[in-house]
Amino acid sequence: MTAPRRKRRRPTPLPPPPPAPSPEPADGEGDGEGGGKDLERLYIIAGAGDGGRAELDLVTLIVARTEPPPSAGPEQTALLRLCTAPLSVAELSAYLKLPFSAMTVLITELITAELVQARAPIIRRAVADRSLLEAVMHGLQRL
Repeated sequence: MTAPRRKRRRPTPLPPPPPAPSPEPADGEGDGEGGGKDLERLYIIAGAGDGGRAELDLVTLIVARTEPPPSAGPEQTALLRLCTAPLSVAELSAYLKLPFSAMTVLITELITAELVQARAPIIRRAVADRSLLEAVMHGLQRL
């Protein structure tokens, strides 16, 4: 007499993932490439002003001078709340998810309204001061 054969268990197949949403905008918005809505948002944030831009670098520190006024837009309010402590333009751009070009326009508007102050970054010396090192050495020798 032979032993009965065991049937192999096969794993149950997983259901197929739901279809991804179409990248094309609905109701004729945008330019058909899926990025039209973001371009419109950047234009609204940057405004239609023809004024010049402030000389800003990615490492320029921005500090808020006052609380956001009630007339400030949502991006301006968010920027002013973030800048209670000095933050670089690169950090603000990352936090607000805006490109550097839009940030420069937004920060320029806030500088002209005297709501923020732009400062050069603090540059630390690569080599310590000799007199400081000598003072530390003499202090350690006295111990």
